[in-house]
Amino acid sequence: MTSDLTSSLWHRTCQENPVSSVLTGEVTVDLVVIGGGYTGCSAALKAAEIGASVCLVEAEVFGHGGSGRNVGLVNAGLWLPPEDINDRLGTEAGNSLSQALGQAPDLVYGLIERHGIACEPVRNGTLHCAHAPSGLQDLQRRANQLQAIGAPVQLLDAAQAQARVGSAAAHGALFDPRAGTIQPLGFVRGLARAALTAGAQLYDQTPATAIQRSNGSWHVTTPKGSIRAKHLVMATNGYARAMTGYEAPAIVPVHYFQGATAPLTPAQQALILPGLEGCWDSALVMSSWRMDQQGRLVIGAMGALDHFASGIHQNWLTRKLAAVFPSLAGTQLESQWFGRIAMTREYLPKIEKLDGGYVSFGYSGRGIGPGTLFGQQIAEALITGDESLLPLPASTGHSLSFAGLRGAYYETGATLTHLVKDRI
Repeated sequence: MTSDLTSSLWHRTCQENPVSSVLTGEVTVDLVVIGGGYTGCSAALKAAEIGASVCLVEAEVFGHGGSGRNVGLVNAGLWLPPEDINDRLGTEAGNSLSQALGQAPDLVYGLIERHGIACEPVRNGTLHCAHAPSGLQDLQRRANQLQAIGAPVQLLDAAQAQARVGSAAAHGALFDPRAGTIQPLGFVRGLARAALTAGAQLYDQTPATAIQRSNGSWHVTTPKGSIRAKHLVMATNGYARAMTGYEAPAIVPVHYFQGATAPLTPAQQALILPGLEGCWDSALVMSSWRMDQQGRLVIGAMGALDHFASGIHQNWLTRKLAAVFPSLAGTQLESQWFGRIAMTREYLPKIEKLDGGYVSFGYSGRGIGPGTLFGQQIAEALITGDESLLPLPASTGHSLSFAGLRGAYYETGATLTHLVKDRI
């Protein structure tokens, strides 16, 4: 299977289709944004709303990368619990980031409401499920740390979790009422539409082939045009392309694949995720499951579907579906797809400082809330010149040795796990 976006459920059910065109000719603006995902579209929208002229270019279509292949969980935070974030960033910066990301779902759902974005928004919370009794220890630790900073999370016992999930495979869960689910491609394309309405210029099928900084301006070259701008936001994350004059920060490429059933019957929907929470588990090689608006169950896990052993992942997915929800044993998956996650060594997002610009990357699978928030705050920081608006301090000189080998390690581990797990 290729990584073509059109193989995904989200492509088939997306109701947002912003007007798009290819950039031709020369454009001069205050801000140029490269990348049409959550970060880029959010940055373009914010810049236009505060009165700046902005041009965004996307090499493929809006949401082509991780944004359009996402699980669609709008989480209030990162994979790391607060104390681990503080260990890496320091207490002040860590607490500030945790508080900002705790409010990220408010930002996401506020944008959806304000701009009428058709993306199946459901804000009924998320469940971080214990995959085994031992998983409750980690969830208790996370609950303690989150409650200590004021997060309204609740630790559920096995019986409570099983009632919410509709599965005996949940041995407890951490419920976060701040979070929810969306149709991820619909959201990013809705952001693109909102940015266009606000006056931003957005172009797809327009790869940036070269960038250069000279005389206080950025010069971006595309196949049929060029852009001159005072400021630049590089928002390609895990889908950076080669371009002259720019070397993308190294990331660990980790992949995540998903499959979707046909709409379940009303009787099945009454028993499986009746509250429509989005879920993921505490396993080392994690998996996730959620419902879409039409009652399809979407289930996924770490792994890519473009190599010789990808059938191991696909076979495991049907076994996992039956293991978590025995009533769905034998159910066919109508569509399967995968995407790339950009991870950093610290499992933290990063903002790298350029001369008159920023690079934002490394959301480690938490792209919706952080990407939307980072895009807005980076754009505002650039336009106003107030770097204190950034959600975390900008860094310089990011490096990551053996990034490709680290990615291969994760893929090999996921493949071997899926080879042997959940066999009846």
